[in-house]
Amino acid sequence: MSGSTVSRRFIRASAKKLKELLERDLSGYDFVVVVVDGKVFAEDEMVIALGVTAQGEKVILGFVQTASENEKSCSEFLQGLIERGLRYDEGLLAVVDGSKGLKKALERVFAGKALIQRCQWHKRENVVSYLPEKEREAVRRKLQSAYEKPTYEEAKASLLKIKGELKTINLSAVASLEEGLEETLTLHKLGLSQELGRSLKTTNLIECVNARLGERTDKVDYWRSSDQKQRWVASSLLEIEKGLRRLMGYRHLPRLKEALKKTVVEQEIQKTKKAA
Repeated sequence: MSGSTVSRRFIRASAKKLKELLERDLSGYDFVVVVVDGKVFAEDEMVIALGVTAQGEKVILGFVQTASENEKSCSEFLQGLIERGLRYDEGLLAVVDGSKGLKKALERVFAGKALIQRCQWHKRENVVSYLPEKEREAVRRKLQSAYEKPTYEEAKASLLKIKGELKTINLSAVASLEEGLEETLTLHKLGLSQELGRSLKTTNLIECVNARLGERTDKVDYWRSSDQKQRWVASSLLEIEKGLRRLMGYRHLPRLKEALKKTVVEQEIQKTKKAA
């Protein structure tokens, strides 16, 4: 079989994979969690979304090729997931890093029904990056210890104590800690940091997918077209999906679903009262 024949067959097969992924009907899934992150891909960025069902199943929702995690492209991407059947009326937990564009897109598209859990690892590393080398490890340990507190009140108190200590060292580190602080404690506020924190307090779920994608694509140093990039990404993601294990702590996901639903209802009541 000639090389050109193999190439044509691969193009046809991978085109089917791209169509399958980007047109997959999402209405039959009971999603509780959505994890979104970008992966640098040559001169582009591929923003990839992973969903977790109430049974702990991990499902690749899709991806978008964009220059960055900006609000416009991310909003259109998320809206496309809704048009394909992604249900969110009873609430979703959206796990993300510190991207402001992605955060704004989630707030805009899901209209307050996606509770944002900011990645604690990214927050911790952002804070310590402002500090002198000799101070970093001690502050890193303190932040880690604070996030491991079992309740929202304890974790918040510990973080505020660290904030006070940082004021004498570096005010830029203080500003970094304050930015989005409440969103790093969403699982705490939902009462499930101990049960689901190991799986959902960071963006590790999607970063593992991105790492496996990189194993299949990072060595390619020349891409002929966007079509080629997207076919390779889709084919790789669908293959990776087959090997994804059920979420650690999945037995607690029904509790998360109920906590999200309760929070969404409470927020709607507050909005109604303010409007009145």
